[in-house]
Amino acid sequence: MDIQLIDSGFFYADGGAMFGAIPKVSWNRRYPCNERNECVLALRSALITTDDNRLILIDNGAGIKHLKQLSYYKFFDTHDLSEKLSTYGITPEQITDVVFTHLHFDHCGYTTFEKKKGEAELCYSSRFSNAKHWVSHAQWESFIHPNALENSSYFIEDMQVIADSHQLCLIDKDTLLCPQIELRLFNGHTQGQIVTYIKEDTDTYVYCGDVIPLEASISPAWISAYDIEPVVSYNEKIKMLDEAAEQNQILIFSHDAYHPMSKVKKVNNIYIKQSI
Repeated sequence: MDIQLIDSGFFYADGGAMFGAIPKVSWNRRYPCNERNECVLALRSALITTDDNRLILIDNGAGIKHLKQLSYYKFFDTHDLSEKLSTYGITPEQITDVVFTHLHFDHCGYTTFEKKKGEAELCYSSRFSNAKHWVSHAQWESFIHPNALENSSYFIEDMQVIADSHQLCLIDKDTLLCPQIELRLFNGHTQGQIVTYIKEDTDTYVYCGDVIPLEASISPAWISAYDIEPVVSYNEKIKMLDEAAEQNQILIFSHDAYHPMSKVKKVNNIYIKQSI
């Protein structure tokens, strides 16, 4: 089995939003920012090739449809994900499965593309036309009926065509995608976020999504202001980190622009990062 991490671009997010109640004097020691307190974040996907030639993509970044509308985030060095895949000799049509941690725009924006329908009307088509698209049922409900805190994070045009074309696969519990890959559900940042556990012969990789978006977020209380249920986020992080420390798992961070992966160890109930 082969795992490749693909960065399709970067954007800026407010440091206070990323670290919530943690003072800047603390978080800035672990994660840099500019003079406007803006932190650079990555748009990171994972591409997995299994032994039986399934091609599995975890998240696909923000795409390009919403960049002007979301100019606040100052996206830069953005790349067409299809071009990134082509460096591995893969086309979007060859992807067999797309797994979404969740459906916020920075994780699923590349799923569809715009095309003209008539003179002025736009319609949307699937990038990954032969793939199953895996989402939790709880997250899909949040996407269709967003709460006030997440309303601006969802765009119906990113996913509705996937449901209409019967490419959507909803899960309600932890699910084996194949013998080596398990999809587990975590709440807190949003409802029903999927964390992917990828088991190789000697190592287990954990694609954390926004449960732990940055290496600097390993401390359980360092919770983003974007999380809709911070106490739940805290408890879910503890669960993830305890297993990662006990089993020497490798954590993959979806937004860390400087540290894509690390391990953790637990010393006196404190979680400490370990370089790989």
